[in-house]
Amino acid sequence: MKEFAYIHDSKQGSPVKTVPALASFNEEQLDEVLNSSSLLQCESGDVIIKEGSIDSRIYILLSGELEVRVGDKRVATISRAGEVFGELALVNQDKRLASVIASNKAVCLAVDQKFLQDIHPRESDPDFHASLYEFVARLVVRKLEATSRRLAEVEKELRQLREATAADVRNAAPVISRARKIKARVTARKAARHR
Repeated sequence: MKEFAYIHDSKQGSPVKTVPALASFNEEQLDEVLNSSSLLQCESGDVIIKEGSIDSRIYILLSGELEVRVGDKRVATISRAGEVFGELALVNQDKRLASVIASNKAVCLAVDQKFLQDIHPRESDPDFHASLYEFVARLVVRKLEATSRRLAEVEKELRQLREATAADVRNAAPVISRARKIKARVTARKAARHR
């Protein structure tokens, strides 16, 4: 993985500015966020976030595809340009709960929120931090909505499977009853022959 300073020209604009999650920042704040960011060029297999590590970066996928792993299990894919990940580092400052690994060539923007706090101390720039927390809140809400939708789909699938299984059991009941009767007759005939 190669890391470069993100060269941002506020006059020419940036495709990163179109990322919906960054809408909480005004132009000046966004320019500062971008100017304090790094660009990561990843090859397939590069680890961007390591499960159990502690770091203060928030990432934005610009291109490529990433996989999210917990232990050895793949739990999600990040493939939409503009998708943000690692944002909980801003809130809980705890160990990373999952690894994020490049599935193929990928480019990500890495924003170091501790650096942002150093250049914008909370006490002297509460507006900036309000925007930063609004940014994280928007991301968390979007991810919770997506999770809720997926859970509703899974619940519906489970309900359909239960209904199908119950129908199969109801349909199988007469066949099972007939099979038991036949088995009982066969057993009775065998017993009668051995007498």
